[in-house]
Amino acid sequence: MKKIFKFRRTYLWYVAALFLGVSLQSCISDAEGSTTEISTVSSMKAQLTAPPFVPPPVGARKAAKLTVDMEVIEKEGEMTDGVKYVYWTFNGTVPGSFIRTRVGDEVEFHLKNNPNNKLPHNIDMHAVTGPGGGAVSTFVAPGQEKVFSFKTLNPGLFVYHCATAPVGMHIANGMYGLILVEPKGGLPPVDKEYYVMQGDFYTKGKYGEPGLQPFDMEKAIDERPDYVVFNGKVGALNDDNALTAKAGETVRLFVGNGGPNKVSSFHVIGEIFDKVHVEGGDLVNENVQTTLIPSGGAAMIEFKVQVPGTYLLVDHSIFRAFNKGALGMLKVSGEKNAKIYSGTQIERTYDPDGTLAKAKPAVEAGEKLAEAAKKSGKSIEEQKEHGKKIFMQTCFACHQANGQGIPGAFPPLAKSDYLNKDIARAIGVVKHGLNGEVTVNGTTFNSAMPAQSLSDEEIADVLTYVYHNFENNKSVVTPEMVKAQSK
Repeated sequence: MKKIFKFRRTYLWYVAALFLGVSLQSCISDAEGSTTEISTVSSMKAQLTAPPFVPPPVGARKAAKLTVDMEVIEKEGEMTDGVKYVYWTFNGTVPGSFIRTRVGDEVEFHLKNNPNNKLPHNIDMHAVTGPGGGAVSTFVAPGQEKVFSFKTLNPGLFVYHCATAPVGMHIANGMYGLILVEPKGGLPPVDKEYYVMQGDFYTKGKYGEPGLQPFDMEKAIDERPDYVVFNGKVGALNDDNALTAKAGETVRLFVGNGGPNKVSSFHVIGEIFDKVHVEGGDLVNENVQTTLIPSGGAAMIEFKVQVPGTYLLVDHSIFRAFNKGALGMLKVSGEKNAKIYSGTQIERTYDPDGTLAKAKPAVEAGEKLAEAAKKSGKSIEEQKEHGKKIFMQTCFACHQANGQGIPGAFPPLAKSDYLNKDIARAIGVVKHGLNGEVTVNGTTFNSAMPAQSLSDEEIADVLTYVYHNFENNKSVVTPEMVKAQSK
């Protein structure tokens, strides 16, 4: 009878707690002792990692006294090809090092300000319960160190950032990162975990303007970013730096948004999120296409990759992805699965009324334009390098990474007779746009390409890149050639 009475009393206690709006986790915590009372059984130094990597899972380890060493470093870096920027960083990277803890840990946090820095800094950790999230205790001048301690009370994925005045400027210069507080027993295991964090940057020069670009406070206040990027720079997660996985693996992304201003509409093109820990907390949403991540917020995202290919990580406020840099790659290897995704099965002309016109005869490029190619101010390698960046930002979505285009919609750039027969015409298409029918490699396309908002130099470089790739004829295009093409 005593056991029955005890069971009923416990059951009624849970029901009452739920009725009052207390979570089951809180009930369990109170039954076992609150998180403030979890005792630590060991001391250890936290393993920190630079993005896009994360430290190993905490697993079943007991709560510990965890020492975290963080150094503020002001350093010049590259925002994109030819564009330099002075970043303010935690541990030398944007975002700063990933910190992995568990509920009940006692964190001894050491914040050091490199003596070569010019400014004081501090840290506000959204995982901290206390004044300023630690900012009040960590205001530190160059050449000094501050130490404070806190206990991790709540599980979740939290942002940390500098909170020294002007706060927005410190964040805008790259001073943010993520700290994960795992629940007791750890998170469920997955095959791959990665660290991705979005940020918006404000420079005196417009997007792509070369040289060392200073921070622009007026643009920041007006919320007009020149760059919106993942992991601190354009292309940080592209090509050789792409995230990787194998078909059949489950991927967990720890995604944060440092801001300082813009909300992220995070999406992976070609994937559906199986689970999203909304705002990095306990609430789990399932079968999600795009998830909102507020400035100063985060989300844990899980999905299983089942088909090989290159998947694009984007801010689906889509001009940010293809025109401001918020684009990354997840390259998945493995065997194809035609039951899930067939690829192109049929390709043929769609001609409902039989009125497709023949393509106009191509006009060979003039000798003067060919001669002008030799007068380029850049080396061909420099043009190709810059052109690749522009291609990935402007042309990639329609014409694809290997230039194959999209059947029935956008013509191929690879081995393109349309491009190779007439350089002047190709320049005109990029500069002024194109509407109507064109025949490329024997297939007729009828779509629209808007004029691109690119300088003469950018057009020259992207076309030089295209001509030197995808088995094209290795022509060189110069800004003078572009300028010569009137409407």
